Amino acid sequence: MSSEVTKYHEEEAIGKTYDLRIVRRLLGYLRPYWHLAALALVLTFLTNALISTQPLFTKIAVDSYITPRNTDGIWLFALAFFSVFLFRFIFSYLQEVLLNRVGQRVMYDLRSQIYAKLQRQEVAYFDRYPVGRIITRLTSDVDALNELFTSGVIDVLGDLVIIIAIIAWMFALDWKLAIVSLITVPLLFTATNWFRKRAREGFDKVRTRNARLNAFLQEYVSGAQTVQLMNAEDVSQKKFARINDNYRQANIETIYYYSVFYPLVDFIGAVGIAAVIFFFAWEQIASLSAAEAGLTVGILASFIQYSLQLFQPIRDLSDKFNVLQAAIVASHRIFILLDLDIEITSPEKPKKTGKAEGRIEFRNVWFAYKEDSWVLKDVSFTIEPGENVALVGHTGSGKTTVTNLLMRFYDIQKGRILLDGVDIREWDLADLRSNFAVVLQDVFLFSGSVEDNIRLGNPAIDDQRVRWAAKEVHADAFISELDGGYGHRIRERGAGLSVGQKQLVSFARALAFDPRILVLDEATSSIDTETEQLIQIAVERVMESRTSLVVAHRLSTIQECDRIMVFHHGELREMGTHNELLQLRGLYWKLFRLQYSETDLETLQGGILERVPEPDAA
Repeated sequence: MSSEVTKYHEEEAIGKTYDLRIVRRLLGYLRPYWHLAALALVLTFLTNALISTQPLFTKIAVDSYITPRNTDGIWLFALAFFSVFLFRFIFSYLQEVLLNRVGQRVMYDLRSQIYAKLQRQEVAYFDRYPVGRIITRLTSDVDALNELFTSGVIDVLGDLVIIIAIIAWMFALDWKLAIVSLITVPLLFTATNWFRKRAREGFDKVRTRNARLNAFLQEYVSGAQTVQLMNAEDVSQKKFARINDNYRQANIETIYYYSVFYPLVDFIGAVGIAAVIFFFAWEQIASLSAAEAGLTVGILASFIQYSLQLFQPIRDLSDKFNVLQAAIVASHRIFILLDLDIEITSPEKPKKTGKAEGRIEFRNVWFAYKEDSWVLKDVSFTIEPGENVALVGHTGSGKTTVTNLLMRFYDIQKGRILLDGVDIREWDLADLRSNFAVVLQDVFLFSGSVEDNIRLGNPAIDDQRVRWAAKEVHADAFISELDGGYGHRIRERGAGLSVGQKQLVSFARALAFDPRILVLDEATSSIDTETEQLIQIAVERVMESRTSLVVAHRLSTIQECDRIMVFHHGELREMGTHNELLQLRGLYWKLFRLQYSETDLETLQGGILERVPEPDAA
């Protein structure tokens, strides 16, 4: 993975440069809604143009009506003034509606695109990166872009328009006062540049620490039961307090910059207004040029208003720039995710599609999750259609890895894996995986009804098939007793159901999908004897006429399998039936002796083995 991607996942900032490429790419998301965005831009220009005329009304009111005490035409003037405010309100309202509509549509498109990308990412991606940070891409980072589209780009253009309009009106009224008014602008830009740099750094810290906070919370919520069981609440609370305090400090630092900048801008603005008043008074008192030049109280009032109006969009521009910077940082992370190469994909012209017969072959397979740290070493075997094969071995020996490779959750480094004589990399990926059903010890159930969890959105599985599958695996009895039966709402991860009930639902799901190959990964562990008997019946029913791979630690559950493969440190060391492996007195025999006493051995073997002595250490 590139260093850029590493930076993304380490939540580092993208640097100090203003990346126009990212901005152009962001603006590309406006293309489908360009007509709405263009209309919003026009309305923004109209709104700001009307705002720039308000000081002119002040000048006219003071010079034409208040100072000369004239009332002729005042009603017409008041109507014009009211009309300007009315149209400003209408244009501003329509602009906000359009901008928010465009922003929400763009956010919808982005979230959909990110989620679709995550759906296609290989499993290794989720192994490497914390779930909380991935979720941050869909939430906080997308929200940062929402601010850009609703109050960023178009408002920046609008602010530029009003600044230009105000300066033009000021020079039109009196060029000398205009120059005086603009004396403090360099100071304002200096302050704005200082604020922009500091606030950008602050925003980077806030988003980084927010992502870390999300990652911690997601991890804790998932492991809350373990934390409470181990009485680790205090330790967890201290970790959270530290992460939360770092997040708080980052926010306080950003707030500090705002608390300095805004009063400073107001002070600079006040200095500018004071300079205008001083110059006006100097001209009036020191010479007659003020009268000759046509300087009036109305002009002074309008200049004071224009000065206030001028400083507001300049101050807003600095704030908008930080919105833009936050959006660039967020979009940089989002685009790195969207641009990640999906390493496991379907070939352009698959050699195999549709249903498989179920013949599996591993040919000299080598695999490592991390480079040169081999999990499987030169593994070769063949499983015939309809054969039931168990995979046993110590934890970390490579059993589950075999099944993950078979479903192409990962790609191997050396060798070949074939299904029905065709390399699985030459299968259509969706068709390949549709031939499998997996039942795990830790069953994952989604929020929704029981029938939805059995069907999993497959339109080919109707209500009749759902109920048939549940009855076949003896899940119908407990489902019928639930409030609402098959319509019973299951909470997140199946909360409220026992381990055995969740496994029965999982078996019903497997049977409903009618796979050619069944993978059972410790599927009968951690349950009571009665439920285990029900599940054993379900296992036998689901395994009928299917190629089955059973990953197990409990050897009592796999003695009837057609073959047993014994893995040790990533190597396939032994293969045969239960009795053949016991008579071989190798690794399987040692595993068997670890789980059973001498008396159990005699009983279980039914006289096949008679008080076999401890094998020599090999």
